[in-house]
Amino acid sequence: MRALVQRVTKASVLVDDQTVGSCGRGLLVFLGVGPNDTEQDAQRLWNKIWRLRIFADDAEKTNLSLADIDGEVLIVSQFTLYADCRKGNRPSFAKAAPPDHAERLYEAFCAYAAADAKHVGTGIFGAYMQVELVNDGPFTLWLDM
Repeated sequence: MRALVQRVTKASVLVDDQTVGSCGRGLLVFLGVGPNDTEQDAQRLWNKIWRLRIFADDAEKTNLSLADIDGEVLIVSQFTLYADCRKGNRPSFAKAAPPDHAERLYEAFCAYAAADAKHVGTGIFGAYMQVELVNDGPFTLWLDM
């Protein structure tokens, strides 16, 4: 399981020019699922993201987590995080999970997030989406589980 995590002041995801999910100050999480990933991986990854100390405290040190700031989350499924570009110029997505498996773990990940965070917005699994964001910092992390 992979996540590209961006600290944001706001973010939204649109499908057919309609906003389907959004968040204020917090994190935008692009989530990729591999074929061997499990629900335990989803829970472990969410717990890691929930506790990442990447928000500034009063001394401007990154000592606070999403939990500490009562932040919001936007989660967007992104199978392209498993792209393999080593051969040729066309990415291969063979290392991404099949859609049924990926959707199940995406939904599980979102449920774990919803149990903790005050607000969780989501995209629509498998849809063509447009994501708008204001990256705060910028601050972007890549996580593999």
